[in-house]
Amino acid sequence: MPHAALLRPAEHAAWRADTMGKSTLFESPRMLVGLNAFEPGQAHALHAHAGMDKLYYVIEGQGHFLLDDSELPMRAGDVLVAPDGVPHGVRNSSSERLLIMAILAPAPGSSHA
Repeated sequence: MPHAALLRPAEHAAWRADTMGKSTLFESPRMLVGLNAFEPGQAHALHAHAGMDKLYYVIEGQGHFLLDDSELPMRAGDVLVAPDGVPHGVRNSSSERLLIMAILAPAPGSSHA
């Protein structure tokens, strides 16, 4: 059984020069909580998840959410919800780092999906 925990997400960020960094903060069959770390200019291309809802929470930085055929400006404190099947992505269009928490439910690969 997973344990309850207090986490400071920024301490778990995986910054990479070559591509968006990903790290997992928590995972169960019902939910995955991860971090996406973007250096300036990095992006996560438009994509969709079948059978999963996704929530992005901007921890630090700013950039753009990609949603269907729109680009929405975002900054720390903003939330984007992408329901099952809705194309979404992220682009760090700033000169600073961008850190986003991503929550998927149910978790990828779970028997609930």
